[in-house]
Amino acid sequence: MGTQRRAVRPLFAAVVAAALVFLLPSGPAAHEIPNDVTIRMFLKPEGQRLHLLVRAPLSAMLDVDYPKRGQGLLDLARADAWLRDAGTLWIADNLQVHEGDTLLPYPQVADVRASLASDPSFRSYEEALAHVTGPRLPNTTDFIWNQGLLDISFEYPIQSDRSEFSIQPKFARLGIRTVTVLRFLPPGGAVRAFEFPGDPGLVRLDPRWYQASLWFVREGFWHILDGTDHLLFLFCLVIPFRRFRALVPVVTAFTVAHSVTLIASAYDLAPDALWFPPLIETLIAMSIVYMALENIVGGNLKRRWMITFGFGLVHGFGFSFALRQTLQFAGTHLLTSLLSFNIGVELGQLLVLLVLIPALEILFRIVVAERIGTIILSGLITHTGWHWMTERANRLSQYQFQWPAVTAALMVSAMRWMMVIVVLAGLIWLVMGVLRHPPRRRAEQEAAVGAEK
Repeated sequence: MGTQRRAVRPLFAAVVAAALVFLLPSGPAAHEIPNDVTIRMFLKPEGQRLHLLVRAPLSAMLDVDYPKRGQGLLDLARADAWLRDAGTLWIADNLQVHEGDTLLPYPQVADVRASLASDPSFRSYEEALAHVTGPRLPNTTDFIWNQGLLDISFEYPIQSDRSEFSIQPKFARLGIRTVTVLRFLPPGGAVRAFEFPGDPGLVRLDPRWYQASLWFVREGFWHILDGTDHLLFLFCLVIPFRRFRALVPVVTAFTVAHSVTLIASAYDLAPDALWFPPLIETLIAMSIVYMALENIVGGNLKRRWMITFGFGLVHGFGFSFALRQTLQFAGTHLLTSLLSFNIGVELGQLLVLLVLIPALEILFRIVVAERIGTIILSGLITHTGWHWMTERANRLSQYQFQWPAVTAALMVSAMRWMMVIVVLAGLIWLVMGVLRHPPRRRAEQEAAVGAEK
């Protein structure tokens, strides 16, 4: 027995040692992946050259043994070769640039610079270019390597500066949260700004209308499927109807309403106050609670389309908040992209209806009686919506509402909204007139009047 114990002790010690090797940090804290990383880029086609200026924090570029002097200071006199390696390993290797449908070859490193964190030269392309091609920092500068920046200039051969360009950055692994800020400068002087987190996939810098349309159809489709609050609202609409024909006026009212406010918001007709987004989120939760309670008490379903129209205006603002970051990919096709987003939303809604209607039909026919099932499902939705409403109302209460100053800009905005309200009132009047006097009934009335004559 004693021999067995002596044999186990070395084995136990080996296991503990191996565990310590894996659990203890293998290097200094300076080599840990940073939390927030911002990559700044300028892309400018000129003639048969595409110039790319990039600024990134050196702390995000691991696996490069920078030459140092003293305690953690970068040896600027010997750093150029290592800075070029860092730029190719972490930037060029993780970036693809396309001219039309052609992938451009690996870029040439034109120049590199080590910059202090306080350097402001990447405010514009001209300043950044002058900085990257200008004098280097003095070799005696106290430059803490993991607090500095790498500025690098790449060049790509291209056929024409009038071509359509796209990029596919893959910088997500540089940090836990990575944001790329890109300024594209096509010929003609216009500057197009982009900002995207992580790896956004292929980004077309000057998309054609059908490319932008496809992008936004996909965005709208997935947005409605990812939006739990919108899905619950749609679920409340379906429960008492469960027939496509009966749902047509309700879904149409919702579509028209959210399309109006979505487009109006995209054209800067919505309030830009800080309290407005939490107000809309609170109203969306209220719409879910109201619809669910109406299902429970059994309201007038013939006029539900009117209530849905009103709540659709609110949900349209909610859609616009999700589109703020995405509209940068619309290029010059803003209206086309908005309409395409709406098409995507409707396709997503149609998919949800195709699933929900048969599921509810089976549930009410086999599992539970229709009225009891309606009350149970609507009660669960009310419970969820009520929690959302109270939480969002608490966040809303943290904002202090202030009446805006009466200015010419405010009056112009008010006039724009009055025009929108007039258009909406006209649409409501038209729909109500059609519903009250269907074309067939009106034709029968006219035929009866003619027979009497």
